[in-house]
Amino acid sequence: MAKMIHSMIRVLDEARSLAFYQTAFGLKVADRLDFPEFTLVYLSNDESTFELELTVNKGRETPYDLGDGYGHLAVSVPDVAAEHARLEAAGLAPRKIVDFAPAGTVIARFFFIADPDGYQIEVLERGGRYL
Repeated sequence: MAKMIHSMIRVLDEARSLAFYQTAFGLKVADRLDFPEFTLVYLSNDESTFELELTVNKGRETPYDLGDGYGHLAVSVPDVAAEHARLEAAGLAPRKIVDFAPAGTVIARFFFIADPDGYQIEVLERGGRYL
């Protein structure tokens, strides 16, 4: 069977992205590969072996167009309200908490937050299928 190991996003400012992902999700640099035209930075934390790969194209000065195909990354947390408050206090502007209850029963509690490049991240409360 295949094992999911990472997802890659292109970022404009490495330092700004590292600060955001460290503050927001406790992701730290697991590896950094520097090449003449680009740098790959792999981020992880102790919660999962899955990594986020940041690609920094050297000399790029304009923001990336995320297009209409990108959806979001998702993370789970034990207490979505506490996480929302923490991110708000850190000045990271999480959007409002949503209780998703399409048939009257809450099946998910979540909010979204955008990283410095506009990538959307869904923060879900652990439970049900969202462990």
